[in-house]
Amino acid sequence: MTAANDGPIDVGIRSAALSVVAAAAGMAVLWWAQEVWIPIVLGILISYALDPLVIGLQRLRIPRALGAGLVVGLVVGGVGYTGWALSDDAAEIVSQLPAAAQKLRQTLRTTRGQEGPLQQVQAAADELQKAADAAAGAAPTPRGVQRVQVQEPAIDVREYLFWGSTNAIAFASQAVLVTFFVFFLLATGDLIKRKLVRLAGPSLEKKKITVQILNEINTQIERFLLVRVATSVVVAVATYVAFALAGLEQAAVWGIAAGVFNSIPYFGPVIVAAGTAVVAFLQFGTAGMAAFIAGLSLVITSLEGWVLTPWLTSRAARTNEIAVFVGLIFWSFVWGLWGTLLAVPMLVAVKAFCDRIDDLKPIGELLGE
Repeated sequence: MTAANDGPIDVGIRSAALSVVAAAAGMAVLWWAQEVWIPIVLGILISYALDPLVIGLQRLRIPRALGAGLVVGLVVGGVGYTGWALSDDAAEIVSQLPAAAQKLRQTLRTTRGQEGPLQQVQAAADELQKAADAAAGAAPTPRGVQRVQVQEPAIDVREYLFWGSTNAIAFASQAVLVTFFVFFLLATGDLIKRKLVRLAGPSLEKKKITVQILNEINTQIERFLLVRVATSVVVAVATYVAFALAGLEQAAVWGIAAGVFNSIPYFGPVIVAAGTAVVAFLQFGTAGMAAFIAGLSLVITSLEGWVLTPWLTSRAARTNEIAVFVGLIFWSFVWGLWGTLLAVPMLVAVKAFCDRIDDLKPIGELLGE
């Protein structure tokens, strides 16, 4: 009876259940070991973006290890010089935080007397809570003891500042590891490719197919990353020029922030627009200027997303909007902010890999446009 009932439906159910369990276990491993996986993925993606520069130096008869050192050194030096050049602006922003917080608090105090929908909902919630406490009956207070209520702050700023400082130290140590990892990946060249070709088997046909697949994946990922870097630079420069002409203080810092967050589809431009709106309101004191500055940011990112990026990525591996959005949700849940930054490059890598493997082509079709 058991063998007779063990039909295709039962086998399909067990296979689906095992797939769900394996996916859940994979997510748990990615979340648990994110401090290991994030530097590895970040280093691989950076090496893909810098590899064409190293190849160009090789064509000039410069040894690959030396070329890798020069490229990594130039990138690290450029980032360090940019940080040093903007350190005064960053320090000025930090010095203005107390005054900005005081101004924001005064603004909130002036608008607190105007009862809006949120205040009405909060008042209704307080009344319902009082009614629930009265119905349940409060415990009698002992004689000579005064009942007090401890009210926690809505936002513990000190805790967030401490968390940010500890994360900055961890980020610096991880950056050093990623830098050395990128150097070794660039210096060794196609070592990993040769290993994979050897693992493909003794058949010459399989080796040839493996080389073709790896070359195509490398080309698509490199092209995509170079496009993202180029568009981020354009957005950063355009945002800096627009903010400087508008009179916004520390325009260079916000321009770089716009370029970095531009790599996050959908959410990145919104974050920059909201942040610059708050900064503009604190500086100019009018809602009109806040809306104007936020509008400038949105116009620049919209032009980049609708005109520049589609033109540059016309030959790159392109994914549909639904897949990108689902990928952002998944990787932000697993890896937080780093997940949102790495979601799209990893999605492009997965699509490029699936497009060249016959058994995985349905997944590539699902991710494609």
